[in-house]
Amino acid sequence: MTLSAAQQHRVLADVVVPSRSRALAWATDAALVVAGTALVAVAAQIAIPFWPVPLTAQTFAVLLVGVALGPLRGTAALGLYLVIGVLGIPAFAEGKSGSLFALTTGGYIIGFIAAAALVGWLARRAWDRKVLGMFVTYVSGSAVIYAFGLPWLYVSLSNLGPAVWQDALGYDTLIGATLGAGMFPFLLGDLLKAVLAAALVPLVWKGVHALDARKK
Repeated sequence: MTLSAAQQHRVLADVVVPSRSRALAWATDAALVVAGTALVAVAAQIAIPFWPVPLTAQTFAVLLVGVALGPLRGTAALGLYLVIGVLGIPAFAEGKSGSLFALTTGGYIIGFIAAAALVGWLARRAWDRKVLGMFVTYVSGSAVIYAFGLPWLYVSLSNLGPAVWQDALGYDTLIGATLGAGMFPFLLGDLLKAVLAAALVPLVWKGVHALDARKK
């Protein structure tokens, strides 16, 4: 066994929905990916319609899907989410769909894929089993989403012009508008969601370990 293989751990989906055979594993993985996509799509509709970036439950769902499914299935779930939205299914926040270039939030949607890959990778290394590890995992995933979303928003607001980011939104600078509309209003919520995830996911793992101990 290689060192990298030895460091791999089960994620929650491997425990909650185990597959008994190789043939069944493909079907199980596909079902989990679709379920993850559906969860994110539903969470996207739980929204307070701010503009240019709405406040939704979506980020919480994205990062939980990544942690629960692991890097490959999590990435696939968020990749599928992007695809169905682009193809016209109203899966994006506030029931939107279509080209990402028409959305000020397109970068965040791309960031969901990268964030799911990162938090899934950390979950494979058991970062989600302790409170501090899960907190850091969630914060890291959120940072990745902003890393993709903010530059996209900056360009979008720049293309819309000062009539939007200065006159309508009330910011003196474009960077101020980007951070003020795309990150600062959400930081407190991100912190609260990180705390919730740090409490919830390790608790689920404790339940899993308790059930395993009873079976033995």
